[in-house]
Amino acid sequence: MEKLTVQEEEVMLYFWKSGNSFIREVLDSMPEPRMPYTTVASVVRNLEKKGYLAGRKLGNSTFYDILIPQNEYKKQFMGSVVRNYFTGSYKELVSFFVKDQKISKEELKDLIDLIENGDKEERSES
Repeated sequence: MEKLTVQEEEVMLYFWKSGNSFIREVLDSMPEPRMPYTTVASVVRNLEKKGYLAGRKLGNSTFYDILIPQNEYKKQFMGSVVRNYFTGSYKELVSFFVKDQKISKEELKDLIDLIENGDKEERSES
């Protein structure tokens, strides 16, 4: 899976939010000031080349199907961020946000609850 540019990622976020769509539908979901139609169309062509979208003709227009789900993209590139910037340690990632005060105690407690409940579910499935 090839990394997206900032502009490609922005357009993909609107596709992931809207679902399979025409360019015009994606453009209409963007806040003002919007990118020009031609810019979005050019970005969409790049996304097709990278394998994120597949276009199919419907009448005189092209309808785009999403080929890579948002979750799959997140997993791939968050793993890359952790490997490249946090020596492969998710603990270091969380510590970074704690030290930078980007995550609160309440949010950390929620994460701990999620981890503990996830562990219980996995053990009960075994």
